[in-house]
Amino acid sequence: MGIPLLDLKAQYRELQSELDAATGEVMANAAFIGGPKVKELEQAIASYCGTEHAVACGNGTDALFLIMAAAGIGRSDEVITTPFTFFATAEAIAHVGATPVFVDIEPGTYNMDVTKLEAAITERTKAIMPVHIFGQCVDMDPLLAIARERGLLVVEDACQAIGATYKGKRAGGLADAAAFSFFPSKNLGCAGDGGIITTDDADLAARARKLASHGTTKKYFHDTFGTNSRLDALQAAILLVKLPHLDRWNAERREAAAIYDELLAGTPGIELPVAREYGEAVYHLYIVKTSSAEGAEKVMGALKEAGIGTALYYPLALHEQEVFTKDPDYVQPSLPVAESCDGATFALPAYPGIVREQIEEVVTVVKAALA
Repeated sequence: MGIPLLDLKAQYRELQSELDAATGEVMANAAFIGGPKVKELEQAIASYCGTEHAVACGNGTDALFLIMAAAGIGRSDEVITTPFTFFATAEAIAHVGATPVFVDIEPGTYNMDVTKLEAAITERTKAIMPVHIFGQCVDMDPLLAIARERGLLVVEDACQAIGATYKGKRAGGLADAAAFSFFPSKNLGCAGDGGIITTDDADLAARARKLASHGTTKKYFHDTFGTNSRLDALQAAILLVKLPHLDRWNAERREAAAIYDELLAGTPGIELPVAREYGEAVYHLYIVKTSSAEGAEKVMGALKEAGIGTALYYPLALHEQEVFTKDPDYVQPSLPVAESCDGATFALPAYPGIVREQIEEVVTVVKAALA
C-alpha cells in the first residue's frame, strides 16, 4: 500500500459518522451560504486563537488580500515578506497593488530572518507579513518591536500554522491580523477551499467582512468595490467537526517529527528542521534539506520508487520567479539562504496517525539513497 505524504482518507474514516451527520444537516436545511454554521466556526476559531474577531472567507489567499485591502494598503506601498513560501503570499500583496519586498530566511527553520528586517524598510513600507512556514512561528517579539517603532502593520501568514504557539500564545493572535487556509492538506482542512481572518481590530474585521461580500453591508447597496469570498456552510460544518481533534493531530505530528529527529540525527548529506524553544511547532510539513537539488532528486526518486509520498518545497524562491524577473525595473535581491533551498528541500511523511514502523521504513530508504 505504501506510505502517503498525507492520509486524508484515514482522517475521514476516523470521523465519518460525525462528518456525514454534519454535512447531512446542512443539506437537509439547505442553508449553504453563510448562516449559523459559518458564524459558529468564526466564533470557535476566534476563541481558539485568542482573538476578538474572526471573518470567514473563500480561501487563505483571499484572507491575506482582504486584510491588506481593509487596512488600505495599495499602490506605491511596500510589504516586507519572505521569499520562501507558497506564491499566494506575494500574489496577495501584488493584488492590492503593493510591492512585495523580500528578506532572507533563517537556515533550518526557513522562517524570515528578523535580524535582516530593518535593512529592508523604506519610506514606502506599510506592512510586514511574516509567514509561519511549515507550522513554526517566526520570532515575533523582535519583529513586532521594529514594526511598532515604525508604525507598521503586521499580518501573520499563518496558513500553515494553525495551533502553533509562540511564548504561550497561538498563531493568529500574535499581530494585528492573521490569515489561515483550510485547504484540505492543511492541519485543519476542509473538503475544498476555505480561509479565515483573525484579529482584535473590530474596524478591520468589519471592513474585511464588507469587502468579502461585494463591498456591501446591506443587500443591493454598495459604497465600495469588494469581491466575492465566502466560506460555504458545508465547509464550516466539516471544520467544526475537525477542530476539537486539531490539538491531538498536531501532537501526533510533533511525535512523528521527534522520531525522524532521532533516527536521522547525524546522517551525512541531510539537514533536519530546526525547532525553536520559544514555542511549539505543528509540523504542517517535516522538511529536510540535501546539499544540492540533485541530491534531493535522488532521495525523492528512491522514496517514490518505494511507494513513499514526498514533495518538493520549494523548487524556486519567490524573488527568482519569472513574474518578477521579467520586469525590466525589478532589482533582484541576493538572498543566499533562500536560494540555497532551491530544489533541495522536500517533505517526508509526518501526518497524524503515522506509526514508528512506517517512519523507520522511510528513514531506511532515505539513508540508503544518501549512502
